[in-house]
Amino acid sequence: MKKFFETLSNIWKIEELRNRILVTLGFLLVYRFGAQVVLPGIDSTQLAELTSRAQGNGLLGILNAFTGGAFANASVFALGIMPYISASIVVQLMGIAIPYLQKLQKEGESGRKKITQITRWLTIGICVVQAPAYLYSLSSVFNIPAQAFIDGSGQSLGFIVPSVIILVTGTIFAMWLGEKITDRGIGNGISLLIMVGIIATLPQNFVQEVLSRTTGEGTGDVMLILVELVIWFLVILASVLLVMAVRQIPVQYARRTTTGGYERSARQYIPLKLNASGVMPIIFAQAIMFAPAYLGKGVGFIKDTAVGQWLLKFENPFGLEYNILFGLLIIIFTFFYTAITVPTNKMADDLKRSGGFIPGIRPGKETSDYLDKIMSQITFPGSLFLALLAVFPAIIVKILGMQQGWALFYGGTSLLIMVGVAIDTMQQVNSYLLNRHYDGLMKTGKNRKVVA
Repeated sequence: MKKFFETLSNIWKIEELRNRILVTLGFLLVYRFGAQVVLPGIDSTQLAELTSRAQGNGLLGILNAFTGGAFANASVFALGIMPYISASIVVQLMGIAIPYLQKLQKEGESGRKKITQITRWLTIGICVVQAPAYLYSLSSVFNIPAQAFIDGSGQSLGFIVPSVIILVTGTIFAMWLGEKITDRGIGNGISLLIMVGIIATLPQNFVQEVLSRTTGEGTGDVMLILVELVIWFLVILASVLLVMAVRQIPVQYARRTTTGGYERSARQYIPLKLNASGVMPIIFAQAIMFAPAYLGKGVGFIKDTAVGQWLLKFENPFGLEYNILFGLLIIIFTFFYTAITVPTNKMADDLKRSGGFIPGIRPGKETSDYLDKIMSQITFPGSLFLALLAVFPAIIVKILGMQQGWALFYGGTSLLIMVGVAIDTMQQVNSYLLNRHYDGLMKTGKNRKVVA
């Protein structure tokens, strides 16, 4: 414990790191405050029906968790950051087929800025569509009483138009907060906003699970809580192993000698991660999974047909159809996101320019093909493991019969995002500590000796 507090003291000593942590906490506090601010013209005391539905089963519960309760509060951040995630998915998918976007991807920093700007504008477009749908559904779908609205119905333009502007602005502001956290804080800002929203719902779901077990007949249910906590610890451990696992590719570098020749230097390694895509396949797949149920319930010419009734099966995140499609999407997005984030061609070119080579493999195209083959080999089991963890909540609900809200933290989107984002943030903190000659968070808190 003493070493832990000494490590925290070392973190506080680094001024840049301290300022970044404080900036991150400040922006997260602003986001959590905004999640509690109800839209003007809505009586927050009349939102019991929306709250009960959002905290119950189905996709609404997941959406409410992603927004940190803002969806159920009808707050200015009710749409959350998901429109930005959806826009990012669309832009990256279009980057495969549209030459202009492919050109931007190769232009480095300037191209990245243009792609970011395109994503922002697309986010606004998505919000303009989602915001009216959310507002109209408050009364028509979620049965919020008419007296909850200042206009008496929640359908008038005097209420809809300013509320749409506020919701769109709220999402853009949340997107801005995420980008500022990434630039001036610690960790990936967008992922941190999602993680904080998920964590905000964890205590309430655990309390509900405890109450459901302890108020039942017999004492066996109390022991099941301990079993659930043990299983939860093991799942977290498995998630950490998935995030941290790497395949080391040996690399040899040629070193010039004083006589003008070359000699072999010490062997180094290229660490290829088993799950190079991180939590993004889960986020992408989760965003797509909202579409089938929405089409089956909201589109007029579909919802009354047999196809519409079949699509409604995907509204239950613990159903068989939902989890089969969810797992397949995760596998697909894992390969897709790994392909666009791990540039094996660039890695091979960098090795060649620096005089490095993989023993037994020729520099250049053969090295690129070898790295691509290895990435495919390790990505496949990694994607299967990722998909298994994602659908594990549905499995454990069937086995132990626990509350579905609490089961979401046994894998799926919630746990993997929390673990992945937490590890990524800790690694960034570690890098600051190591650069200032301190041991990292997972090491001792003593100052590291530097050999001149």
